[in-house]
Parts: sequence; structure tokens; C-alpha cells
Amino acid sequence: QVQLGESGGGLVQPGGSLRLSCAASKRTSNNFVMGWFRQAPGKERDFVAAIKYSSRHTYYADSVKGRFTISRGSAENTVDLQMNSLKPEDTAVYYCAADGTLIQSSIRRPEQYDYWGQGTQVTVSS
Repeated sequence: QVQLGESGGGLVQPGGSLRLSCAASKRTSNNFVMGWFRQAPGKERDFVAAIKYSSRHTYYADSVKGRFTISRGSAENTVDLQMNSLKPEDTAVYYCAADGTLIQSSIRRPEQYDYWGQGTQVTVSS
């Protein structure tokens, strides 16, 4: 079992920045993927970004490309999501997810991830 803990959510004005962090209790394979999804009220959980921990290969949703950056954190088994130029439509609960058995075509699909954090609220509002 892998435990995930998120931090860094909050309230920010449009155009501002936030940094989310996720720490995993362990990695389960050399193909360990850590990702971020978000869910706004009444909407489905959507893919935001993911990183293959070992290779550092990254994946982004089109809606955040160029504004968000996912990277390995300074501590072992952590990833950060740097969010810049935030928009009101970025408002959602952001969830960290992880899995050790994903194939590339599954990385953007939330139902393929075995491990989830509890979520952190991001609100973009003036």
C-alpha cells in the first residue's frame, strides 16, 4: 500500500501562482508514475499532469500546458506541481495519484491509478 499526502493548496488571485506538493510513502516499481488530477463541483475528475518518477518524463493536459510544471521534489518520492498564470477555471480540488503498473496510454485516465491522496483545494478568485 502507498500513502500519498498533498500540501500547498489555497486561495490565489487570477494571474497568481501556487505550488502543490505530493509525498509518497514508497515507490512500488521502476515504472512508478505520480500525477495530479482535479475535480470541480459537479464535474468529472480530470487529468492535469503526470511524471514518470525514474525517467522524469512528463505529461500535461492541454488546458495547463505552458502554465503548470510538474517535477520531482527535493525529497525522495515527492513531486511538485508549480501552477502559474492561474485562472478562475483552475479552481478545483486537486488530487495526487500514483501507480506502479501504468502503460503510457493509461497515464491520463484516473480510473487506472491505484493510490490517491485526500485532495487539496485550489481557489482562484479576486
